[in-house]
Amino acid sequence: MLPTTFPRRRTVIALGLAGVLGTGTAVTVALTGSDSSQAATQNTASVQAISCSTATGGKPFYDGPSASKVYDARFSNSAAVPNLSTHTPQGIGTWWNWDGSKDLLLVAAYRTGSNSQIIGIDPATNKTVGVVAIAPTHGGGITTSNGWAFVQGGTNTIRKYRLSDLKAGLKKAGTPLIKPVGPDRKVYGASFLTSYGGYIWSGKFNDKGRDKMYQYKINSNGSLTTINKAWEVPAKTQGLLVTGTHFVFSTSYGRTNRSNLYVVRRGQPDLDKAKLSCFRAPSMSEGVTEYGGRAYLVFESGSHTYRSDPKTLNVITHLHKATISSLTGLA
Repeated sequence: MLPTTFPRRRTVIALGLAGVLGTGTAVTVALTGSDSSQAATQNTASVQAISCSTATGGKPFYDGPSASKVYDARFSNSAAVPNLSTHTPQGIGTWWNWDGSKDLLLVAAYRTGSNSQIIGIDPATNKTVGVVAIAPTHGGGITTSNGWAFVQGGTNTIRKYRLSDLKAGLKKAGTPLIKPVGPDRKVYGASFLTSYGGYIWSGKFNDKGRDKMYQYKINSNGSLTTINKAWEVPAKTQGLLVTGTHFVFSTSYGRTNRSNLYVVRRGQPDLDKAKLSCFRAPSMSEGVTEYGGRAYLVFESGSHTYRSDPKTLNVITHLHKATISSLTGLA
């Protein structure tokens, strides 16, 4: 299977909110191959192709067809995601030293018409240590920093929870409800979010083409100060991992289509000018986080909403993990 191409802009993106909201010429780029829903509309006058590795082969370690040789060689199964019969996982984050020397992976999951959940998974044992309920949200992103847990509120808002409240809730029996502190913080986009080095990175999902994310300084009281610089993100971005040198974007759209993972060298806000690598991943990838030198990727395809549908390409009920170095080495 030949590499699939994606539109790459040759123009320099505008920085700041005014640039984000600016208009341009819409150009629809056709996509060849089996995953035609990945075709995107760009606000640009000229495009260049981003090549994504699609070569497959061998028997994958997960349900359904192989996503790509690049993916299958790097990722493996990790913890099972609980409560898939009631909730659909979206965001994933890391909470270091949540209880003495123990760490947690936090999965945010939603159920239409009901409270959402934050699920704590011990990466050392792969066991679920507790679940709390939160007010309804899609839960596209979750992260922890400076004594706070930050979760997507709405499409353009971020909520904050005290980690002390989250810890107490995870230790209680059942699924206790915890409440956020203060009003939601309005941002450009909160479809996905993560934190690194005292900053939150948060941006907007766009199924028509590339969009933007912004960086926010996390203050001691949980307030966020905007860094007025926009970073371009791939079309259909669902999750983000940030390291000191790279961004890793999880992108997907539709149960019948494979996902894509983009590994992008940090420093250049324009994807056309950044050093990057792209490769296919199993369908319906969502959030991605870092823990212990590994990337942990969560999928929504294993939830009750999608797993019984024969059109769902890959039904995945476990987290997948790969070493960070095996990904960043690609770009």
